[in-house]
Amino acid sequence: MIKSMTGYGKAEAVLETGKICVEIRTLNSKNADVNIKTQLLPKDREMQVRQTLAKELQRGTIDFFMTFEANAAENAKEINSELALGYYRQLAALSDKIGAEYPGQGSLDPSAMLAAILRFPDVMDMKKQEVINEENWPAVERCIAEAIAKVNEFRSQEGAVLYRDVTAKVASILSFVDEVEAYEKERVETVREKILSRFAELSLEPDQSRLEQEMIYYIEKFDINEEKVRLRQHCSYFMETIDNDPLPGKKLGFIAQEMGREINTTGSKANHSGIQKIVVRMKDDLEKIKEQSLNIL
Repeated sequence: MIKSMTGYGKAEAVLETGKICVEIRTLNSKNADVNIKTQLLPKDREMQVRQTLAKELQRGTIDFFMTFEANAAENAKEINSELALGYYRQLAALSDKIGAEYPGQGSLDPSAMLAAILRFPDVMDMKKQEVINEENWPAVERCIAEAIAKVNEFRSQEGAVLYRDVTAKVASILSFVDEVEAYEKERVETVREKILSRFAELSLEPDQSRLEQEMIYYIEKFDINEEKVRLRQHCSYFMETIDNDPLPGKKLGFIAQEMGREINTTGSKANHSGIQKIVVRMKDDLEKIKEQSLNIL
């Protein structure tokens, strides 16, 4: 069964310092375009992840996201004791200086000074830590693999919808080819009537042998039998490819182009309003096939 290039997968892993979340989103593209959108992934692991995504997801615009939620204990702030002590010394010296120049106004309360210092910039720092390391990498790798599996599951579900839609459009085009055949005899009679009516307008009696020659000429000129045969063959090849090729997307696009050529030629040779209307409906179905084929892996 075919897969869509549109997909989404999310997975989580619990590490010793918190919870990591991996999200992968994919859209249609001619090639594998991998975008790593996280600062958490170590540089020495980035290439490995890129190769894994390209290998498992094959084609499309692939956006990789990773977020981290630290445990409460790990999320606690650290006191920059050296900086705090430096501020304390400066405040104590300032307090002594104030007391010397203005007796009775110095000697700040140590607890009040400490409370004030803790509000100073950079005294309270978030803990700086390496989220992903050698010890927890296997758990992170499993999390990435799970997210990729969910993307592929999503793509398969979307692919089933695409398959039903595209194959229904191909069947519709084939039914229109059958409808065209219903106008074949009528079209020949129309050509004959046009030629005879022209002779009648000119009040001329046609030479029967020459008339038959002209009829044969116009019938051959407007003959669409080859186009119908080739269009049926292209439709058959389309179905064979979508059913048997593991990655048929690009090939289906090429086949749709060939189908379009035969439909256009049929329209140019139609010389019949009924056939022209059918050709317009075939073109409408074909455009939808082309649009959907762009999203088939």
